[in-house]
Amino acid sequence: MAPKTSSLLASLTGAALVAAHGHVSHIIVNGVQYRNYIPTTDFYSPNPPVVMGWSALNQDNGFVEPSNFGTPDIICHKSARPGGAHVTVAAGDKITFFWNDWPESHVGPVIDYLAACNGNCETVNPSSLRFFKIDGAGYDQAARTWAADVLRANGNSWTVQIPSDLKAGNYVLRHEIIALHGAANANGAQAYPQCINIRVTGGGNNLPSGVAGTQLYRASDPGILFNPHVGNPNYPVPGPALIAGAVSSIPQSRVTATATGTATRPGNDNNNPAPTPTTTSSRLTTLTTQTTPPPAVTTTAPPPSGATQSRYGQCGGNGYTGPTVCASGSTCQRLNEWYSQCL
Repeated sequence: MAPKTSSLLASLTGAALVAAHGHVSHIIVNGVQYRNYIPTTDFYSPNPPVVMGWSALNQDNGFVEPSNFGTPDIICHKSARPGGAHVTVAAGDKITFFWNDWPESHVGPVIDYLAACNGNCETVNPSSLRFFKIDGAGYDQAARTWAADVLRANGNSWTVQIPSDLKAGNYVLRHEIIALHGAANANGAQAYPQCINIRVTGGGNNLPSGVAGTQLYRASDPGILFNPHVGNPNYPVPGPALIAGAVSSIPQSRVTATATGTATRPGNDNNNPAPTPTTTSSRLTTLTTQTTPPPAVTTTAPPPSGATQSRYGQCGGNGYTGPTVCASGSTCQRLNEWYSQCL
């Protein structure tokens, strides 16, 4: 754990005024819920729980900006370190990530990668990891929705499927949202990478090649420097191509846990089997990218007198008709022609 110096706390407090907006709070695998690393509380705890999620210096729920895409911060977030445990899944299993929050204004893609650890992920060097893409959903022109819209519509959750032919072993699963509300300007995109350790059983012999996390994106990539504030955009999801047989997204659903579990420390897999979840006939309520309607736009007239926008909400931009006065402690700042935000 990094030293909790007063200068670091001061910098984080300052960053909180200009950054947002979420982290993965937990995952669900086969009905079993596992706690993730919680940056807003675990960083300050003298005895944080040992979990599968990587720790990082994102106590402000902030992001990695494009100017840092070539640095280790983009791998698993700022100054990230491996989690001390892992969750065991079978090849072909589905893992659902739950975010504590995600704002409606933060449109963009949801992307998932895997990287083999070639040993315990709990002690892996982040720079040694080579990531291959197993899903990558951007903008659905038929449904007129962003992947981040679908995530939010499903209770701020996203489900990814582990390839059924993946070689058994230890992997880092890198899950990410890239917010594009400011991406029309250089260095305006916001990456929110989240990493967890998993142990994959069964499967086959497939182990795709990958690339270093620092080589996934460039600040000038078409999917990073992109204006999302146009009608029905044709969006190119950034990063390497999907591996053979992968799809941009499996159907997304609301998933409910029926049991809780504890992540396993290295060497304890045989002594700490995963809990057996209680089955239920209505555990999933399907909301797919094909059937989820676009977010409703209900504001067509100027806001009532005295209406204010909450911190981090939209407060201006070409065609915007909502509140332009920000809540106390924030001011309306112009990010580009199409988007101003309360910061």
